[in-house]
Amino acid sequence: MQLHSFPGGLALPHHKQASLAHPLERCPLPPALYVPVGQHQGEAGRILVEPGQAVRAGQPLTLAEDDYQVPAHAPCAGTVVGLVQRPASFPPESYRRCIEMVPADEACSDWDDEPGRRLPDWRRCNATELVDHLRAMGLAGLGGAMFPTAAKLRGDWPSIDTLILNGVECEPWIACDEALMRSRPEDILGGGLVLAAAVVAERIVIAVEDPMEQTAQALERAAERLGIAERFEVVRVPAVYPQGGERQLIQTLTGLEVPHDGLPQDIGLLCHNVATAAAAFDAVEHGRPLTERIVTVTGPGVAQPRNLIAAIGTPLSWLIRQAGGYTEHARRLILGGPMSGTALITDEVALTKGSNCVLVLDTAPAEPATSMPCINCGFCVESCPARLLPQLIYRAVAADDYDQAAELAVGDCIECGVCARVCPSQIPLVDYYRHAKGEIGLRALDQRRAALARRRHEARQERLAAEQAARARRRQARAEKLREKSAAADEIQAAIARARQRKKSAE
Repeated sequence: MQLHSFPGGLALPHHKQASLAHPLERCPLPPALYVPVGQHQGEAGRILVEPGQAVRAGQPLTLAEDDYQVPAHAPCAGTVVGLVQRPASFPPESYRRCIEMVPADEACSDWDDEPGRRLPDWRRCNATELVDHLRAMGLAGLGGAMFPTAAKLRGDWPSIDTLILNGVECEPWIACDEALMRSRPEDILGGGLVLAAAVVAERIVIAVEDPMEQTAQALERAAERLGIAERFEVVRVPAVYPQGGERQLIQTLTGLEVPHDGLPQDIGLLCHNVATAAAAFDAVEHGRPLTERIVTVTGPGVAQPRNLIAAIGTPLSWLIRQAGGYTEHARRLILGGPMSGTALITDEVALTKGSNCVLVLDTAPAEPATSMPCINCGFCVESCPARLLPQLIYRAVAADDYDQAAELAVGDCIECGVCARVCPSQIPLVDYYRHAKGEIGLRALDQRRAALARRRHEARQERLAAEQAARARRRQARAEKLREKSAAADEIQAAIARARQRKKSAE
């Protein structure tokens, strides 16, 4: 395959071997799990369990009523304690609803392998049946965005020609996908076939970074063993951040740019994370809903960096404990990578389907006072993979000119952090852009509310005017009837008078 390139980007030093040096391990269950009710983009489903209820491993905890709702399932057998508020990763000092449950034992060995939850003959199923099953199994994007898989597979798009499985981990510390590809290459390939069947795609491309040569060879050998090598193409892409971004990866592989206001599906492409493919395989072959994921626990602030298979709802503090705990150099906790991750103020945040890395750094966050004025060097413009003008957006946001920021397409910022990384003035540019997008979103919400209020007012005025006009018509109708009655009475009196006059004349 001929590769292309996207604008900007950075070549960052990788630290993945810190966690890959240890074998992939299963994390023991914590004393309590806090399964988030809503851990996807969309509304949370209806809660199905009550406090004190005993649940089986894999039992649905919530119900999805459409493709944009993703059900949550019990990671193990246990007892539901109730609905609690737990710290959320974003925004800071916020909370999210979680179902607290106490595991029945220390291992997820009591999986309820119900035949009705499996699709052993999934190759004979149509696309609708496959997507319905994946939705029921709680699949959401495991690359971090947590977009509902069913909504991504089913839509009013043109035909999908190529399915791209994204195994590119461009963040310097994250290695959970590489650990997965090393340990379960056959399952990833099988899941790729499932996802391709759901959109009737003929071609499947698996993208990995250049340094993952052993991983790429493992995938190719697995495809040959399964006899499906003709369906798959494993492509090595340059290790340039943010190569793992959906739009950047598509541009590298195809040379095509996803439309500004469109989706990859609009140009016949569909992109899924390799972990999502493995979860799809588990869903159809074993009837296992998405209740666990691989998470990288790493950084210089962790004693024993490693990749762990952890149950959804596990507190991050428990994961760090399984990695040897904090070192004396621990200074900063991040959920995700150092470039695009979210800084945390507590390690009591619960693991979600999109939590791919817990990073503990040995450097404290830079204080805002260390920032200096913009010197118009243009480094941010040269490195921006979204082809934006970061310095102009920064000036607009700093001046509270959000209309200008919107005109400069701040909404297209992918928050990769490249601009802030190369800024010699150490301006936290991404923080400004996030603030601007939030403010623009709030203003758009206010505008929608104002428009709704205006429509309601106009509808009320129209209703009052219609009622007033109806009353006027009724009054006019009554007046006309009275006039008609009066005219009829006058005619009767005149007729009587004429009859009397004729009678007198006859006498």
